[in-house]
Amino acid sequence: MFDRIRTIFIKEITDHLRDRRTLGTALFYPLLGPLILVLMFSVIGRVAADQSEKRLELPVAGAENAPALVEFLRQQNVQIAPAPADPQAAVRAGDADVVLVIPPEYRRAFVAGEPAAVQLVIDESRQSAGVTVGRARDLLRSYSGQIGALRLLARGVSPAAAQALAVEDVDVATAQSRAASLLNLLPYFIIFSVFSGGAGLAVDSTAGERERGSLEPLLINPVPRHEFVLAKLLAVLAVGAVVLIETLIAFALVVNLVPLGAALGVQLSFSLASSALIGLLALPMLLLGGALQMVVASYSRGPKEASTYLQLIPLIPAMPGLLLAFMPVKSALWNMLIPTFGQQLLINQAMRGEALRPADAAISAAVTLALAAALLALAVGLYRREAIVVGKG
Repeated sequence: MFDRIRTIFIKEITDHLRDRRTLGTALFYPLLGPLILVLMFSVIGRVAADQSEKRLELPVAGAENAPALVEFLRQQNVQIAPAPADPQAAVRAGDADVVLVIPPEYRRAFVAGEPAAVQLVIDESRQSAGVTVGRARDLLRSYSGQIGALRLLARGVSPAAAQALAVEDVDVATAQSRAASLLNLLPYFIIFSVFSGGAGLAVDSTAGERERGSLEPLLINPVPRHEFVLAKLLAVLAVGAVVLIETLIAFALVVNLVPLGAALGVQLSFSLASSALIGLLALPMLLLGGALQMVVASYSRGPKEASTYLQLIPLIPAMPGLLLAFMPVKSALWNMLIPTFGQQLLINQAMRGEALRPADAAISAAVTLALAAALLALAVGLYRREAIVVGKG
């Protein structure tokens, strides 16, 4: 049996290596994730550097009503500019990021020791103005705090009396966990590598051979159908494993050799041990992806239909990984019962340098492998039908 499986396996791998265009595409895809990471951090770093070095230009309406405030802003390296005739229209149109409006009643309230109202005209939906708006708000808070402290001192009251609490942040985040928070997209790319790496071979070895008319002569051989499926699955898994390893190596090289976190003040690292652990956690998903690809390729009428399905399938297991990048979820037992979701949570923990519970890893692997076994049995069932030769599903 093993000789037959090895023969079919070598045949499928050899055929796949001959298709250099498909092979090149499969090997190029894992590089997209690291390239996107480099581009994203480069843009973020450049924007952050430009915003920190750029002098804040703040249009002010009614500057004559608060000369002390305007002078304070100038001392903070703020360039005071004339306000547009209609501040709200200018901000809404994007002509100005923020406009400070100082009403005439400001002077009376300020002299009377009352809260003096000012208006910041902003557009919260315009993300490009977020940094400018934040800097303007911080400056106004700073001025308000200074004036409030001076008023208390003038009345013989210590400014500390107005501060009921002294809140001290105790940051327990490690360097590894801070770095991992910037690499939350890694599970997303791992899922795509696992569920699409061997898709080309799966399609070609079933739907492609059916279209070329070479599947029927192959199945005429006195070899049980489950051995055909197992041999083709092993070939798919071999290609998928290569793509997965390439993805991990590419991320490790980019993270460790390119100073991505320098602009954000975070030292990114991706150790060999973390890469190996993530690879082990992804193995059950690799088997699930291969079995699913075999089912789709066996059920589809032709290569085009199979390719269409296999392009959409990775989106389903990848969605939890994408959500984890924005809404972290604490691992629990019920998470481990969801195929692929448990592995993605464990991969996030591994990236953060946290200890993994063996029970969680075992349960998540068992659930994913059980689903993979069910899909593999379904693929064998499809291969045993006569319709596998003509592609009637």
